[in-house]
Amino acid sequence: MSDLAITLLAGGVGGAKAAEGLAASVYADSTHIIGNIADDDEFHGLWVSPDIDTLIYSLGDQIDRQQGWGRKNESHQVLNELEKLGQETWMTLGDLDLATHIFRTELRKQGVRPSHIVHRLAKRHGITMPILLPTDDVIQTRVKTNLGALSFQEYFVRERCQPTVNAVEYEGASIAKATSESLSQIEKSDVILLAPSNPIVSIGAILAVPGIKDAIEKSNAYVIAVSPLIGGKTIKGPADKMLTSMGKTNDSKGVYECYAGLLNGFVIDDQDSMDATWLETQGVDVLVTPTLMSSTAEKAQLLSKVIEFALAHRNVRAA
Repeated sequence: MSDLAITLLAGGVGGAKAAEGLAASVYADSTHIIGNIADDDEFHGLWVSPDIDTLIYSLGDQIDRQQGWGRKNESHQVLNELEKLGQETWMTLGDLDLATHIFRTELRKQGVRPSHIVHRLAKRHGITMPILLPTDDVIQTRVKTNLGALSFQEYFVRERCQPTVNAVEYEGASIAKATSESLSQIEKSDVILLAPSNPIVSIGAILAVPGIKDAIEKSNAYVIAVSPLIGGKTIKGPADKMLTSMGKTNDSKGVYECYAGLLNGFVIDDQDSMDATWLETQGVDVLVTPTLMSSTAEKAQLLSKVIEFALAHRNVRAA
């Protein structure tokens, strides 16, 4: 596997599960991750990177498995005290989690590249699978809703995904610059995997960084996506609601349309097998298989099957 290069584009919980699956497979040493940074925001003067931290905590076995985010064995004394002081505390940040944000914020103030900060945080948690950033610049997802423009965390956490979504923008994306590490990794990739993350605000935000999508299109990689939907519903997150709000169907077809023109392969759950024929008419190879990932074994099994499928079909297309 030493010559194989796999790149995983990953958002929060779904992306972390895919990363864990690859880390537990024979493809661990061949994989690099490019994570979503457009959910980042400032809270209590600290810079918070929810999707990146979910990747780090998951791969470092520090994640709260029950809720899918945050640190396990967490306490909230600081947040409770801030609430008593009259501060808004709807963004739940635990005491252990706050140490991460304090460290990140201090290094950012010192001018350290965000990419290097992620490397140091990953090293602290014993992670060997490289986590790359699509850009070191600030990009923030803005959700246009019936309540007005909201940051993604305001929409997702504070408003609990209730507002109707009219449009999504990636503020700062037009002037951002892709990191050399992410572009180099994409260029040499044999397989590029889009995790079962929200195609609009997670994977879509990564692809919005100038140069990233173009690099994928120009690469010789086999590009494959795993649908985040099972029976038209997400396990976590608002992808199904956002697809509908954005005028797309909340099924495999709607997810595919978010990536149209980019994919060679597409993975859908058994419950969505009725979409396979339509997807194949779009020119993509389709893998129909159970995609629910609860245990480490299930994660490794699915991701191994996806990579094996991608490599086999890559060879067929190259023949």
